Amino acid sequence: MNKIGKLQNIQPQKRQAQSYPISSNVMSGLFSFLDTILIASAGFIAFATIIGSPLYIREIYLFAIFFIFSSYFFVGRYAGIYAFTAIMTPLRTISRLGASCLITFLLLLALAFSLKISDEFSRIWMYTFFLTSFVFLVVFRLVGFGVISLLAKRGIISRNIVILGSGKQAGHLIKQLTNGYISPINRIVGVFDDRQTRIHGNLKNFPIMGNIQDLKKFCRKNNVDDIIVALPWNADERQVNIVHQLRELPAHIHLVSDLVGFRFPNKPSPNHFGAIPMIEVIDSALSGWGGLIKWLEDKILGSLLLVMFIPVFFCIALAIRLESKGPVLFKQKRFGYNNQEFEIYKFRSMYHEQLPNDVTHQATRDDPRITHVGNFIRKTSLDELPQLLNVFLGTMSLVGPRPHAVDHNEEYSELIDGYFARHRVKPGITGWAQVNGHRGETDTLEKMEARVEHDTYYCENWSLFFDLQILTMTAFVGFMNKNAY
Repeated sequence: MNKIGKLQNIQPQKRQAQSYPISSNVMSGLFSFLDTILIASAGFIAFATIIGSPLYIREIYLFAIFFIFSSYFFVGRYAGIYAFTAIMTPLRTISRLGASCLITFLLLLALAFSLKISDEFSRIWMYTFFLTSFVFLVVFRLVGFGVISLLAKRGIISRNIVILGSGKQAGHLIKQLTNGYISPINRIVGVFDDRQTRIHGNLKNFPIMGNIQDLKKFCRKNNVDDIIVALPWNADERQVNIVHQLRELPAHIHLVSDLVGFRFPNKPSPNHFGAIPMIEVIDSALSGWGGLIKWLEDKILGSLLLVMFIPVFFCIALAIRLESKGPVLFKQKRFGYNNQEFEIYKFRSMYHEQLPNDVTHQATRDDPRITHVGNFIRKTSLDELPQLLNVFLGTMSLVGPRPHAVDHNEEYSELIDGYFARHRVKPGITGWAQVNGHRGETDTLEKMEARVEHDTYYCENWSLFFDLQILTMTAFVGFMNKNAY
């Protein structure tokens, strides 16, 4: 059996279905926040031990505790103790933790002497505060490292990585990713290459799973966080073409780069890759803190809107049942995040009849299938309200590209270049295309291209304020629209 055949018999590592890929930015922010909590706790514990009940703590001690943990936040960032490499190598970071603590307390002493209030503090409390803070910080770093390593080894916070390339460059990359402190964090789930004649021997038994088209299909069916392009740099035009093809996938795209990196914005890759030299050419606005903010937006605003519209739900449901037979809710398969199927909910606006499951007939003006109630709720977009249940269940977002029917998705993906880029985020109840008038029947290719262009722009420029802008525009222009029928 040849080398390719041997590799293809080996299955890649897979992450658990319920997982939360680690983000170096989130981890850094979490550690800095918890450090300030620990330092404040150390101050109160020292006061309770040396002086008395912290319930009666004097204002000057409160000021000192606040000054210490706020100063430590800035001093620590300057010292680099919140870099991901520092978090993952706690024993090497102890000296920097101690130096940061010492500098912070020296700053407090300097301020106290300059304000002539140093006599107001108990020196024993100050020494106890310093030592307790340092011990807390060191123990927390060691425990934190242990927890991260354990969760990463179990696949709960690890990142799924796909490599495009199987030559010497890929072999060297795999060796670095599978060694050292970053190895539990980064899990290689597949290697792809459209030129399998150049396979390098140092791939550590990872299978060659196909070409770039197979890579795209794999990413749409599996959770992939990062795609690393590890190909020779003597054909940079080919690199540009590859990145263009991969940008429609909901993953970070990295180049193990050299000269070709100057063709793209110079943005270093996150340091969960350690010291491996890479440039991130395609990122995701909804990763790290962005993803958390978007999740909170959907859960908080979505739940409030769901509760607020409950009376409207009952009124519309009653009107539908009184006018025609059939279910109140209409359910249909749609494509959502990463081109995965889900079931969308709407109020039924048409007479109930069985239609072929593989054919979707768009509503047209004066469509005889639409009921009188249906005509009203479609023109006012009230038929979309049950999608708040989709938001609550996590299959949709308040704001995002509108999900298309399955057969429409397949049709337009063949006609429009980069169509699948709209699936880099969850579909939404409203979106940038809808508030700009691109809604309703798409009876021409140009109409769908305009919609996809706006959807892609949203995916690449997401922000909380952008979402709030779209929601505000929806309240004024999104409900009543001449194209809705």
